[in-house]
Amino acid sequence: MSWSRSTTAAAMDEQALLGLHPHADAGLRQRAAAYFERLTESRDASSWEVCAEALREAKEGPYYRGAADDAGRVHFFCFQVLEHRVRHGHGGLSGAQRELLRDTLMTWLRRQTSDDDGVRPEPAAAATPCVRNKAAQVLALTFAAEYPAALWPAFFSDVASLAAGLRPRGVDVYLRTLAAVGAEVADDRRSSLARSPEETRRGAAVREAMWERCVPAGLVESWFQILSTYRAGGSSPRHPELARRCLEVVASFVSWIDLELVANERFVGLLLAHMSSEEEGPTRGQACDCLREMVGRGADPVYKTRLVESLCRLLQAAGLFSCVEEGRQRHDEDPVFLARFSRLVRSMGQALALAWSRLVKSGSSAETAGETLRVMESEVVPPTLALLLHPDRGVSADAVAFLCDYLHVLKQLPPPLTAEQDANVRALTLAVTKKLAYDFHSGGYDFEREDEDEGLTEYRKQLKMLLDRLALLSPDVVVAAVGRLFASAVQNWRAAPTAEVEVALRLLCMLGEALPVASPHARFSREDGAGGALQDMTRTLVSSGVSGHGHPAVSLGFFEAAVRHAGFFQAEPRHVPDILMAFLDGRGLRCTSARVRSRVACLFARFVRAQRDHVASYAEDVLSRMKDLLELATTPRPENHVSSLAGIGDDNDDQLFLFEAAGVLIACSGHQSPGGGGERQQALLRSLLSPLTDAFARLLARLPQETRPDRQAALAACLSHAAALAGRTSKAFVGGGGTAAAKQQHDSCAEVYRDCLHAFLPALACPVQRGPLRSAVRSFLRHMVACLEEDALPFVAAASEHLLLTGGGDCEASDLQDFVPLLAQIAAKFKGRVSPFLRQVFMPLVLAVFGALARPGADDRDAALDRAALRRSYFSFVHTVVVDVPGGADQILAEQGADNVERVLHTLVQGAADFPEDPAAQRTCFAVLTRLVELWGGRREDNGGGFFFPDFVYKHVVPACFAAPLRPAFDLSDAQAAAALSECALTLRAVQAARGGDFTRFLARELLPALGVPPQLAQELCGALQQPDVKVLKSYVKAFFQRARL
Repeated sequence: MSWSRSTTAAAMDEQALLGLHPHADAGLRQRAAAYFERLTESRDASSWEVCAEALREAKEGPYYRGAADDAGRVHFFCFQVLEHRVRHGHGGLSGAQRELLRDTLMTWLRRQTSDDDGVRPEPAAAATPCVRNKAAQVLALTFAAEYPAALWPAFFSDVASLAAGLRPRGVDVYLRTLAAVGAEVADDRRSSLARSPEETRRGAAVREAMWERCVPAGLVESWFQILSTYRAGGSSPRHPELARRCLEVVASFVSWIDLELVANERFVGLLLAHMSSEEEGPTRGQACDCLREMVGRGADPVYKTRLVESLCRLLQAAGLFSCVEEGRQRHDEDPVFLARFSRLVRSMGQALALAWSRLVKSGSSAETAGETLRVMESEVVPPTLALLLHPDRGVSADAVAFLCDYLHVLKQLPPPLTAEQDANVRALTLAVTKKLAYDFHSGGYDFEREDEDEGLTEYRKQLKMLLDRLALLSPDVVVAAVGRLFASAVQNWRAAPTAEVEVALRLLCMLGEALPVASPHARFSREDGAGGALQDMTRTLVSSGVSGHGHPAVSLGFFEAAVRHAGFFQAEPRHVPDILMAFLDGRGLRCTSARVRSRVACLFARFVRAQRDHVASYAEDVLSRMKDLLELATTPRPENHVSSLAGIGDDNDDQLFLFEAAGVLIACSGHQSPGGGGERQQALLRSLLSPLTDAFARLLARLPQETRPDRQAALAACLSHAAALAGRTSKAFVGGGGTAAAKQQHDSCAEVYRDCLHAFLPALACPVQRGPLRSAVRSFLRHMVACLEEDALPFVAAASEHLLLTGGGDCEASDLQDFVPLLAQIAAKFKGRVSPFLRQVFMPLVLAVFGALARPGADDRDAALDRAALRRSYFSFVHTVVVDVPGGADQILAEQGADNVERVLHTLVQGAADFPEDPAAQRTCFAVLTRLVELWGGRREDNGGGFFFPDFVYKHVVPACFAAPLRPAFDLSDAQAAAALSECALTLRAVQAARGGDFTRFLARELLPALGVPPQLAQELCGALQQPDVKVLKSYVKAFFQRARL
């Protein structure tokens, strides 16, 4: 050999190695870490050769004379050094160094298999599994680097020699090595690891070299011998973990080797033997995974059909389907095996569904596609239906995945369905209705916490998707099945099991969502006998008295189904009073179940909105009955208090829904009064909101006097909730058109809401808890702008004065992030009618934004995102003023004075040029600049105060149009950046239109030469800017900057 011991000049620092001991002090550990880091990063060959020598030879020294795991730690770090060298420096190794590397690895591995008689346990000197895995990983990396180039042609025979005689430790090392090799050369499409392009190319090269040298055939034979030897009943059954590891290796190689090497009776029979024996334990599931990998391989559809059919028959002959057949399911069956077996069955079904689809799309004969469908229905669908009914949720979910694909296949077939297909649909419908039922007797079921079980929620979503597909395929079958179950359970709800009643109500609700709107079953009609099945079932629902069932799941199901079928109450409004009473008593809003109360509050608001014409007659009665539910809780309530839904610090969405419903009831109450009942509406609304405003005033006066932070926060939460409740009622008074009734309704509510505004606005000046209070008032102002429209503007002006003019510079970025969009909403809604107001608040708002952006704050990602959001809101506001408000540029912006105008323009230029990471803001800024150039770009006199806009365009706007796209961070391939570039092109076009030849000369003689643009390219751009076709201009500008950045 060309290398020898003398070539390794350095020896390991044994004092540093003492730091690897688990009880070493911090100083020694730091020294050890630094030592191995130096060895890893060093470019000197001796740095890794000293590690190679430590692995090859038995060392003597204070550290090596310790326990075996002490030496194992040294070996682990030595392998890490070798791994780094192979990954990042293998190409620079000489032939002698590569030979040293190979010899080191094989010597160490052979040492692990010495004195292995297959009977005695591993000697104390054997390496730990993690060290053996690391050695196998380094060996696999070396193999991947050398095998395609024929630098180590005998790799597989060398590695196979480790397993000579099939002795356990030799087989263990062999399999760990193959597992590492499999991970290195795995097909990218089947690998779960992210791989670089170089790793992908290297893996493909290794696979090609292995195919050329017929290596897989030898590997498969070695796997067969190992699996035969170490299976239960084999010649050496004492090491089942070796069979499991071998199956893992098989699964990793199946994705790319010749499928016929393993997909044959000999090898599959051995896999089935592992699956059939309950003594195999985890090996059974691993054998399932091997078969699943075979089935999942891409292959010709006809071949795939034959493969799955033969596999199904072998599984049937082996008795493996019996473990899932309905009526023969065993509760003691290994759950891990069942989970993997269900995935195997799912994969077989999905493989056939995909094969059928490919055959149909390729124009294959009907007989060929029909054969695939026959195999699917005769071999895979029956066991899948049994799996669907299995009590294990994961096993059942695997069945749902394939059955959805099966229904998709049936949907593409010409009608009618065959008798077998119709039977499958009926069986599947029955199975879904069974699986949707709750297991109320299970000790692990908790109705109040059901929503927290994400697995159950997702499973039921999958079942609903299955039911939806069934309803589209065979609506008559589904409606009949649900109708039978519904009639049996709901009409006899007192005697029927709770699970049956609950699932019947749930199915009625789901059926309304699943059936097409045009389905005759979904028709609701006022004429006797003209309605569909849903009308009949809903009538049974509301007249059966099932709402009085004691279980909360049934109560909730009743309300969900009733609200879902709103069309029924339009057809039969006589049932509306009964439903209203159910909502208001102990069945609904006063139910003892917190979950039912919470959900029913939302459903009640939906019901009242949908039936506003039919609830108008009962509005005042309903309001009086729910009066206690509309009280503002100013002190914490007991958790089980059922007369109120609100409490300080709680999630108050429930009471928000009630106030929204109350607003709708008040709004529609006027429909029953002569002349619209405006006065009565006003009185009802005032009686609802006056307690809120009175409590708000009292609590706001108390807030500054509180010294405890927790009490301050509680009072602020209550104040915010009061404002939110008042705002929620206004949704009922929004819109209505310009009719006299709508005007009367507006007038009746306006005075009450103005009183609310007078009560809430002083909270802006509160010195404590400013954040939540200001947020609450801003939210209420938004509601008022939508409801009162222009009547709300004086109050918005007052709020602006509080925030921007008299706030003493304490306006926070969070205040502005909400307030700026509110002003933009007002400007966009009222256009020129709010010009005086916008002219007044424009500059104070701009200065507040400048101050917030300039204020030092946390230098983290969240703070940067907040600043970017505020900046984007500011640009959007300026865009609204200049672009959306008629005359906004002259009547609002220009009136701020020349210095302020120039200051604002500079922010727009900065936004266009300096924030390539925010292309949406850049686009907005370019759009504003484009509009200003169109309005002011052609002027021959200054804008006042010595400010001449065309000069600003030449000095700042046009350079920004080139600076932004030329920045490296500006991604020309990004969609938002492309939109910003298009707006930039329009800005240049606007300047060209406004300044003509003067602008062309400026570009050709000054700006473009200064940017280093070649004269020919500059001339092309000047010509393109005169192009009348905007699409052509945008395309050219993009191409121009692509060329300019080269």
